Amino acid sequence: MKSFYHYLMNHRHPKPKDAINEFANHAYLDHGFPKTSNHYDEISSYLELNGDYLSSMTTFDEAWEKYISETKQ
Repeated sequence: MKSFYHYLMNHRHPKPKDAINEFANHAYLDHGFPKTSNHYDEISSYLELNGDYLSSMTTFDEAWEKYISETKQ
């Protein structure tokens, strides 16, 4: 399974259309983001402490749900 970060990078967009696009753009610039992780708790904890670019953790939760449903095989 690819990492959450790798999945999220598919949602980067030069003109963000939604909150997940904005999240992906900011995560790309966040050099401390846990890029190799596919563990919800690790990424969630990191974002709670360092993800000041997220207006709400709901955005992460929505992106995580998409990640799980689209990468489950």
